[in-house]
Amino acid sequence: MNLNRPIVLYMHAGSGNHGCEAIANSTVKLIAAKRKEQGADTKLPVLIVTNSVAEDRKYSLGDLEKEGLCTLVEERHIDREFIDHVLYYGYRKITGDRESFLRYRFKDAFKLFSQMVKDAPEWDKSQKPLAVSIGGDNYCYPEMVQDLILAHNVFRKKGFETILWGCSIEPDSLKDPALYNDLCAYSKIYARESITYNGLLNAGISADKLVLRKDPAFMLDTSDVSDGDVVKQGKTIGINLSPMVIEKEKTPGITMENYKKFIQYIFDNTDDSVALIPHVVWSGSDDRKPLTELYDAFKDTGRIELVGDRPAEGLKGYIAKCSFFVGARTHSTIAAYSSNVPTLVIGYSVKSKGIATDLFGTYENYCLPVQELSEPDSLIKAYNKIKENA
Repeated sequence: MNLNRPIVLYMHAGSGNHGCEAIANSTVKLIAAKRKEQGADTKLPVLIVTNSVAEDRKYSLGDLEKEGLCTLVEERHIDREFIDHVLYYGYRKITGDRESFLRYRFKDAFKLFSQMVKDAPEWDKSQKPLAVSIGGDNYCYPEMVQDLILAHNVFRKKGFETILWGCSIEPDSLKDPALYNDLCAYSKIYARESITYNGLLNAGISADKLVLRKDPAFMLDTSDVSDGDVVKQGKTIGINLSPMVIEKEKTPGITMENYKKFIQYIFDNTDDSVALIPHVVWSGSDDRKPLTELYDAFKDTGRIELVGDRPAEGLKGYIAKCSFFVGARTHSTIAAYSSNVPTLVIGYSVKSKGIATDLFGTYENYCLPVQELSEPDSLIKAYNKIKENA
């Protein structure tokens, strides 16, 4: 892929989801490294279109922006602008122009990008500017697909070559003609696990478009977290739990019951401590809420800590010190996998199954689909199987 041209990264939801941060961080650094290899100017624009500039500047992307590796620009939020919302809604109702909301959403980004291109160093004008859809699992969520298709259309009509980066897609969803046609319009699709890759291939997507490549967050740097004894090297079990996984359970309360029984099992059968590690801190889906419930249940033991919020590289630093990790957020488990920490995933979609399958040849015993949790000791049993095979 020729990177000697201006690049836009879009569909970035903001760094309050540290998985999104990890993808964007690693991708920006990869672009800089590949440009050096290709002899391209590393000062060529890399514009990250984000849901929240404030979130990104709070964490690691703000540092990368200061280093000149990227520029952050916030999407417009039409729901926050009453008059604009009314006008655009009326226009869309009359004309049927469903892309109008997306053009509004990216209006500031396109304006800034045009100026950056004018001011840019020399680049390969035989190439179109590149737009990279970086929300790896966005296509897993049916409620997001329509906007993904419309956004992709808007970028293509603006003259960009487009690629889909680090994606996971449920194979059954490819029966939708609108989704299939949208995917065919990308020049390249980088699938991050083989279930998605094979699903795309079997659906009829050209093999020339497809690349199987691990999630970019596997390359995320690890920050040193030597402060205090929050996580004792090799003597701590790391745990992540998310509201999203709990929402997917078929048996009400079964996920929390499994986690509590697992923690009690660790305390009864080992001298390990437990570190509760949040990976998403958005108000609508904050890992700290279920993790605080776990902390409160066991705080009197003196063997459990709730790790505070910090950039993705710092969270990976804590995870890397664990002797075992149980994670619900995909990118918390990627931080563990890439640090060679034995890992059990509490998953709900193709992404967790696919990544585990590629690493171990099967997802059985390495990934517990939350929809299939029915026994309160399922997590304990899976933990022991992984320990037996270690």
